[in-house]
Order: sequence, then structure tokens, then C-alpha cells
Amino acid sequence: MPKNSKVTQREHSSEHVTESVADLLAHQEPVDYKRSVLNVTGEAWDKQKEGDEELDAENRPAWNSKLQYILAQIGYSVGLGNVWRFPYLCQKNGGGAYLVPYLVLLIIIGLPLFFLELAVGQRIRRGSIGVWNYICPRLGGIGYASCLVCFFVGLYYNVIIGWSIFYFFKSFQYPLPWSECPIVKNGSVAVVEIECERSSATTYFWYRETLDISNSISESGGLNWKMTLCLLVAWSLVGLAMIKGIQSSGKVMYFSSLFPYLVLVCFLVRGLLLRGAVDGIMHMFTPKLDKMLDPQVWREAATQVFFALGLGFGGVIAFSSYNKQDNNCHFDATLVSFINFFTSVLATLVVFAVLGFKANIMNEKCVVENAEKILGYLNTNVLSHDLIPPHVNFSHLTAKDYNEMYRVIMTVKEGHFKELGLDACLLEDELNKSVQGTGLAFIAFTEAMTHFPASPFWSVMFFLMLINLGLGSMIGTMSGITTPIIDTFKVRKEVFTVGCCIFAFVVGLIFVQRSGNYFVTMFDDYSATLPLTVVVILENIAVAWIYGTKKFMQELTEMLGFRPYQFYYYTWKYVSPICMAVLMTASIIQLGVSPPGYSAWIREEAAEKFLFYPTWAMAILISLIILASLPLPLVFILRQFHLVSDGSNALSVTYKKGRMMKDISNLEDNDETRFILSKVPSETPSPMPTHRSYLGPGSNSPMEMSSAPNGRYGSGYLLASTPESEL
Repeated sequence: MPKNSKVTQREHSSEHVTESVADLLAHQEPVDYKRSVLNVTGEAWDKQKEGDEELDAENRPAWNSKLQYILAQIGYSVGLGNVWRFPYLCQKNGGGAYLVPYLVLLIIIGLPLFFLELAVGQRIRRGSIGVWNYICPRLGGIGYASCLVCFFVGLYYNVIIGWSIFYFFKSFQYPLPWSECPIVKNGSVAVVEIECERSSATTYFWYRETLDISNSISESGGLNWKMTLCLLVAWSLVGLAMIKGIQSSGKVMYFSSLFPYLVLVCFLVRGLLLRGAVDGIMHMFTPKLDKMLDPQVWREAATQVFFALGLGFGGVIAFSSYNKQDNNCHFDATLVSFINFFTSVLATLVVFAVLGFKANIMNEKCVVENAEKILGYLNTNVLSHDLIPPHVNFSHLTAKDYNEMYRVIMTVKEGHFKELGLDACLLEDELNKSVQGTGLAFIAFTEAMTHFPASPFWSVMFFLMLINLGLGSMIGTMSGITTPIIDTFKVRKEVFTVGCCIFAFVVGLIFVQRSGNYFVTMFDDYSATLPLTVVVILENIAVAWIYGTKKFMQELTEMLGFRPYQFYYYTWKYVSPICMAVLMTASIIQLGVSPPGYSAWIREEAAEKFLFYPTWAMAILISLIILASLPLPLVFILRQFHLVSDGSNALSVTYKKGRMMKDISNLEDNDETRFILSKVPSETPSPMPTHRSYLGPGSNSPMEMSSAPNGRYGSGYLLASTPESEL
């Protein structure tokens, strides 16, 4: 008997000591009913298995520091989309006005759901499969669906890193290989490559030299060996970063998360010094307030918030599962969410400073070309010299002078103006040319960098930044696969990581054939959007409506040491599910309204052309959506009809000393009798158990004690049903 118990005090003191059963139980040594005659499950006690589980919980890897963890979450959430998707949406949807719906949706959807994923991962300390098996086994398919989506996204995302690696190594030469069109010999005559002459040097280098792209998705064209080697290098980098888990990937994050910010700041400073940079930034942030009333703008803002934070992939849960349980994940969620937002704004400033410079260069080129046409018309008397204002000097022609001359000619030659073939050469038109994705990174931005002084240096920096942004996101995506699988099936980390990378490389060869870019577009558009939206809705419902928002808030209070704002209670329970349901509905409508297709590069025309997917490609597209969503109904049906065990039909009694002492410590004096009779004390909270793992089909799931009203044993221990048995 412990020395501080009232029984011991009575033995060594002449004073009367009032003793209660609750006092006795509080100092009682833990009893394991699996080893005793009260084991009513009939489950054999496996000492080795129990020891392995306890050792696994105690020896779970942990981040070396809080900084390493924050950098990992930033590296995962801040990806290529911040650089080439957000600026495009900002330009397309009203400039500065787009920031308003984005920020509103970040606060009411992004932040609460990001906080929710951080909290469940940190509390349960398992990957996505273990977390959702714990919270609601019938919705355990959420974890498997997340793993499948991560796999699909990882397949094509690493191809983009491979493209960046190719451009990175090509940048170590002057002049840059995409700065001029190649010269080909036609017999004894040297001529410019026709495809390049009809498009541009950077466009030609992207489509022909890099991708060697076919005319349609139906023309495979065989493997592109250059891209195959780059994909192999990309998967090797990911494998080396992931092979030791967070011990290796955490160290990589110090560089891969911080280096992009160094590059963005350098590009911003350099960009602001370029002629025309201010024009780009002013165009960017000039608000078009009428756009804020467009529902399409809000839909695209919600989708960008959703994917920018990496919700539903499982990477956020995986990273947070390596935290200590008393870590302030609310602070982490707020910090990472707003760093992500400010990174997007910083990248937008950089992009439009550079595109403003490019627009001025292209506008000047337009003015020169059209001025030569006008001179030709003057020399052939097609146009009269009287139409040219006296102050115009063709040797130093400004855009302003050309626009004045253009308007005069258009007014006088109104009937025959189109025959002259003159362009307006407006800077606004150049700035309005929307580019996103690969078009921004590998065509528009590379073209702008050819006009930079010391262009190879800036090209090396830019593509090294893209590699690091992609690598940070890939580490998080792969963690969304490896962490839950290793936690659930106890496979060796190194073996599974290497095997996963090799398998992904082999499957990913579909993306490095000559038609591979079209498959990248298909996977990017359809493999993740709808399945992930469903996954996040079910995550929200599982916590807020099945597990219980009040119960979850109470457990967060115990874990964090303070009660989260009531704002989260209402967003989790009402606002976020409704908003996500609206987003899912809008996405389905969008899929139905917009016929599935892709932009194909037609070699003979040297131009892009929109084509519809053929029947077999449509079958692949639909299969991607179905396959990614299949675990959700499959696991539900299997567990609902007890085709596999979820542990809810097993009766097991376990005892955890810390939990029992917490229950007893909250008892009032007049609650002791009810405690003995297994009645629920009015003031006793029901905190989340410290651990309850789902053991898989055919196993009995241990059930934690709670203050349930169906206790049967007069010894005073609490008997509870599992949370899922209450569903």
C-alpha cells in the first residue's frame, strides 16, 4: 500500500481517518483483466504482442525540434501551386479583389480543417489509416482513400520535378538554349526551324526539345529517354529523403523549405529593378470589384485554399503524429496557414514584376514590327505621309507615339484598315495574357529570364527553387502513404519506402512517353479534386457529428491546456461541412458542364488545339475517380455488415491507471456511492483514451474505460462500450 494512502496513515496515527473506496482505488496497483479470470473476451493474453505495442507507442519517431516540424509543414503546404496557380487565379479573378474571397475562405474553411487534421494526428499519433479507424472504424476507408490519392498525385507531381531537373542542368550554358530558335540545314541553305519560327524559341524548346510531344494522347510515340532519366533522378531524390523517415526528411526540410524564400526575395528585388515591373504589379493589384459577386470566383478560391494547405492527403496528419501531445497545434495551424497565404502573395508579386518586364519587351517588339509595316506602306504610297503626326520619329518610336499614329490611321482608313494588318500594341493586352502551370514556369518565365543580365544564374536559381518546392511537397505526399501503411501493417520503413519509389517510377513511365504531358494534365485535373473533397467532408463529419464536437473540444482543452475558440466549434459543426458540400456540388456540375479535354500541341500548325479525350482515355479518367473513392463505401459496407471485424462486437475490459485516477479525482464525496454502483458522476468528464488502436480484421479491439452507466462489477472499475458501438 502506498505510504500516502489513508490506510497507511491510519496505521501510523492515532487520529481517526475517514476512508473511501475511491481513495483505495486511486492507490490500487493496475489490474490487467486480460491476465485475470475477469477476461470475458476469451482472448488469449499475448505478452509479446502487448510489449511490442507499448514499445511502438514509446519509441515513435519525433521531430528534433519545433522549427524542423514547422518547416516540414510549410514545405509540404507551400508548393508549385503557390508559384504558378495562385498568380494566375489572382489575375483571372479580379486582381486584388480576388484576395478578399480567398482570405475569407482561408479563415472559415482552410484554417479550421487544417487545425482539425493537426489535432487528430497529434492526439492519436498515427497515420491517416490509424486515425480514422480510431475515430470511426466504419469510416476507416478515409485513410485508404487518402493513400490512393497521394499515390496518384505523387506519380505525376514527381514528373514535374523531373522537368525542372532537366531545365536546371540545361541552364549551365550561355546563351540559354531556349533563347534562340535552332538553325537547320536544308541542303546548302541554313534556315530557322519552321515550328520554332511559327511559335517562339521558349515554346519550341518546351514542346519539342524537352517533351518531344506527340500531336494527341492517342499517339504514344514511345519513351522520351531524357525525361525518363530525369524522372529516375527525381524518384531517387525522394527515396533518399524518405528512407529514414522524419530523421532524414526532417533534415532535408531545412534547405528545401527555406531556399525557395531566398530565391523569391532575390527575384523580387531583381524584378522591381526591371523596366516595366511596376506596370505588372499595378495591373496585378488593380481590383475589379464586380468579380467578387461571381460564384465562379468563390469556387476557384475555395478549391485553391483546399489544395494549398494539403487537406485530405494525409501528409498533415502524418507530420503532426510525430509531435508531443502537449504541442500547441493551434498555433501551428494559424502560423502555417498564413505563411502559406503570404507566400502566395510574395510569389504573385515576383511573377507579375517579371511578367510586367516581359510585357514591355514584347510590346516594344510589337511597336517595332508594326512601325516597319507602316514605313513600307508610306514608301509604296499605300498610306499618305500626311497621316503621320509631325513629332513622330521612326528611329526612336515610343509606344505612346505609335498608339497615336495607329488611331489616326484607323480613323482615316476605316474601310480598309483590316487589310493593313496592323496591331494595336497595347501593354494592357500583353498583361492580360493569362498563363498558368507549365505555361508560366517553362514558357513565359523562361522567356523573361532570357532578357535578364546574367540569365544563366537566374535560370539556375529559378529551377532549383522549383525542385525544392516540389521536393518539399513530395516528402509530405509520400509521408501520407508511408506513415499510415507502416503504422498499420508494421512493415520495415526502409524496405517499404524503396519498394514504393521503384513501383511508382515504373508506373510513372506513362508520363514520360511522348504523349506523357497529356496524362499529367488528366491526372492533375481529375485524380484528386473530387475524391479529396469527399474525403475532407467525411473527415469533418466523423469528428464533428459522429465522434462529437463537444467531446473533441474537451479533449483539445486537455491536450493544449486551453480551450480553443468557440469559432472552431461552429465552423467544424456547421460552416465547413456546408461550404465543402457546396464546393463538391459545384465541382460535379463543373465536370458535367465542361467536357473533359486537353490542350494538344499540333506540330504542323505550331499551335495548341483543344481536343476531347477519346473513349479509352475517358474510361481511365472515370476509373481514377472511382478507384480513389472506392475505399470509402467498401470499408463502410464490410464493417457495417460485420464482414470484417471492427472490434465493436468484442467485449474487453482494460484498465489504465492514469485514466482511472483522472475519473476518481473528479468525484465529489457524494458521488462515491454512484461510482461503486457504476453510475455516472455528474461532473466526470470523458476524455479521449490515451491510445486505442484498430487491430484489423479478425482481431479484438481493446475498449477503453469511460464513465458509462452499464458497469457490472462491484470492484468499482468502469466498463465501457467502444465509441463505434454507440453509432
